[in-house]
Amino acid sequence: MEVRSVCAALLLTAGVAVLLLAVLALHVLPGPYARLHALSSASSLGAPLVVLAAAVSEGPGRGAAALLVVAALLAVGGALTAPALGRCTAQHEGRMPREDPP
Repeated sequence: MEVRSVCAALLLTAGVAVLLLAVLALHVLPGPYARLHALSSASSLGAPLVVLAAAVSEGPGRGAAALLVVAALLAVGGALTAPALGRCTAQHEGRMPREDPP
């Protein structure tokens, strides 16, 4: 077995483990804010690890570069959407005033 295949398998296993733990946490954790933590780890860590495993498996080239861009976008996007979802939830519950556009 090649080193690249082993690395890809390890990354894939780690990514799937994070995603499965996030799904389990969605069913166990109470309330939207606790569940938001589970979703943010899935989108910020789990999905990028799976895409990174695909990039390592692909090998050097354009395909791997495109997959690395997707992994970076998923990691950044997950970190940005979690606070936005929390803010929208707080506004919907009336815990935070809504800001009207100018």
